[in-house]
Amino acid sequence: MRPNIYVTRSLPQPALDKMKEAGFDFDVFPEDRVIPHDIFLKEVENRDGILCILTDTINKDVFDKAREAKIFANYAVGYNNIDIEEASKRGIAITNTPGVLTDATADLAWALLFASARRIAESDLFLREGKFEGWGPQLLMGQEITGKTLGIIGLGRIGRAFAQRAAAFRMKIQYFSNSRNEEFEKSYPYETKFVNLDKLLSTSDFVSLHVPLKPETTHLIGERELKLMQPHAILINTARGPIVDEAALVKALSEKWIWSAGLDVFEKEPKVHPDLIKLPNTVLLPHLGSATIETRTKMGLIAVQNLVEFFDGKSPTNLVNTNFLKNK
Repeated sequence: MRPNIYVTRSLPQPALDKMKEAGFDFDVFPEDRVIPHDIFLKEVENRDGILCILTDTINKDVFDKAREAKIFANYAVGYNNIDIEEASKRGIAITNTPGVLTDATADLAWALLFASARRIAESDLFLREGKFEGWGPQLLMGQEITGKTLGIIGLGRIGRAFAQRAAAFRMKIQYFSNSRNEEFEKSYPYETKFVNLDKLLSTSDFVSLHVPLKPETTHLIGERELKLMQPHAILINTARGPIVDEAALVKALSEKWIWSAGLDVFEKEPKVHPDLIKLPNTVLLPHLGSATIETRTKMGLIAVQNLVEFFDGKSPTNLVNTNFLKNK
């Protein structure tokens, strides 16, 4: 009997084609929006597997309804939307799509850094509103990037890719991570330091976040940390929204503790703090870190491949909870 899969949001066509080639029976939520939770609970009943996305909350209620499901293939690198412990207790496999969005997300973090430093969004709006009346010596002055100090919090795959790009601008790097990475330090051609968080915040011109969302990283950047930063400093977040206390950030930007912020993620997505939207010294994007044709397609293909491997009786390459086998 062919596996019956539910897909919670439309994927790039090559991924859907791969599901057909694999011989799956599957249904896709037909609307291009986050699936309402009540519909989700209804649709997961009597399914062998679920291909979900990071905006789907996968908890005990979902597992209770999806009693036949043996695998949840998450179309994302992160999986903080899934109760991994509960899945493992029930013998349910959880997979993700790592490794493919590193460059796309690192590139976007740089786009945010440039846009924030040179006031690109603000300047674009200024011109479109008909305010440009000619060149002026102090018109919309921003900050230079070349030769400055870049602070990186989290030196994982994306953090390292982001850091490597800084060499093109002869930037000094200081980083805070779980452990020192001497190999990276030797490979980077300019000054590189492994420092504690307070040192990084107080001495960096730009601070970019690249840590996963965990209890210990929730509100890692709050009022105390923002006050440590320099008045000209810029904060970039392409990791996860709750890493930053959004209310504290609004205060920091409003009261000029820091220069600006470039954000691709938000604390209560898709909602954004209303005062944050009003501030001119921000660049705000709707979670586009992996949003390239190439990357989103690869993510879909990997998510489907995880399903294929599982239903072929293999351990999926990107299995998150390897201990689920104990409870099967």
